[in-house]
Amino acid sequence: MEIKVIQHLLDASEKRAAEIRSLLSEKGVLMVNLIGSPGCGKTSLLEKTLAAIRERCRCAVIEGDVATDRDALRLQNYDIPICLINTEGACHLEPMSIRKAIDEIDLAAIDIIFVENVGNLVCPAEFDIGEHAKIAVASVPEGHDKPEKYPLLFNECEAVVLNKIDLLPFTDFDKAAFYASLKKLNAKVPVFETSCRKGEGLDAWVAWLESARSRVRGR
Repeated sequence: MEIKVIQHLLDASEKRAAEIRSLLSEKGVLMVNLIGSPGCGKTSLLEKTLAAIRERCRCAVIEGDVATDRDALRLQNYDIPICLINTEGACHLEPMSIRKAIDEIDLAAIDIIFVENVGNLVCPAEFDIGEHAKIAVASVPEGHDKPEKYPLLFNECEAVVLNKIDLLPFTDFDKAAFYASLKKLNAKVPVFETSCRKGEGLDAWVAWLESARSRVRGR
């Protein structure tokens, strides 16, 4: 009986995710799910991305965090809709919470929704929240072995952002090993090397977002 109940819950979650994706596609709104470890630079990436893209794309953010509103507060200066979800200990966001947040957003006035998931490379990768693309955010100080250690995320993601490349001279990060591991899991996935601190590599990342947004609007 317990197994059946768990299966029902999983089925309901997947159904809700599919409904969210269908709604967003119908409205022509791209939703991307940023997944990465605490400290990899997800919020900094969002700040730089919003600054670069907001004149051309209308954006909203769903901010997921275990506790506090600190990351959400950092984004207030961009004058965009921000929905904060405190998971109160849960290690990932779920479709039900995402749907409630989306209901607070005027989709007719939005082109891209960014979801900053809870800092974690495991649980968020396992759950479909109705996004069009999972984005794996890695950073140089974390080491080059992340694709091997967390294969599910890097296998399923639509793009990889390798952040904090300005720190390469100060670490033993092996780019060749990182790319080799990634190629085994997801050979054609695009990788964007960025430094949010120095503003490097963001143009290519923003161009990819705009292209993904155009594909969703063209469906």
